[in-house]
Amino acid sequence: MSLTRLIYHWTAGTHKASDLDKQHYHFIIEGDGTVVPGVYKPEDNASTKDGKYAAHTLNCNAGSIGVSLACMAGALEVPFTSGKYPMTKAQWDAGVKLGAELCKRYRIEVTPQTVLSHAEVQGTLRIKQRGKWDYTRLSWAPDVRGATNCGNLLRNLIKKELET
Repeated sequence: MSLTRLIYHWTAGTHKASDLDKQHYHFIIEGDGTVVPGVYKPEDNASTKDGKYAAHTLNCNAGSIGVSLACMAGALEVPFTSGKYPMTKAQWDAGVKLGAELCKRYRIEVTPQTVLSHAEVQGTLRIKQRGKWDYTRLSWAPDVRGATNCGNLLRNLIKKELET
């Protein structure tokens, strides 16, 4: 199996990548936009049969690259509050740039099925998740609401980055 998908997350932690984060995601983007590599390379998720891979999305790790923003500890979906470590614009921008680089490197076309947030996995790919809402709200863009709207913004910005 090849790498065919990027799935974006938040860690539900602080603005720094933890050792646990590094076990579960290929790349973690800290609050200032610094990209920290995880323990596993994206290629480790080409197949998950050996048990040595970044386990970031329930039943959707094979072929998927996990990118996570280090943020949102203490966040609540309803009523929305982003907690003490809100998602920053610097993280988002670094995630867009990284996403474009990964799509180019692994020849991943940017579609709702191939570049998506964890909140979109269940609705788009029909793979049951456990109530994940990363990303349904963006701390720095309060008018963007809902998994599809957040995902569309992410995909559109990655496409724009690929054109440059």
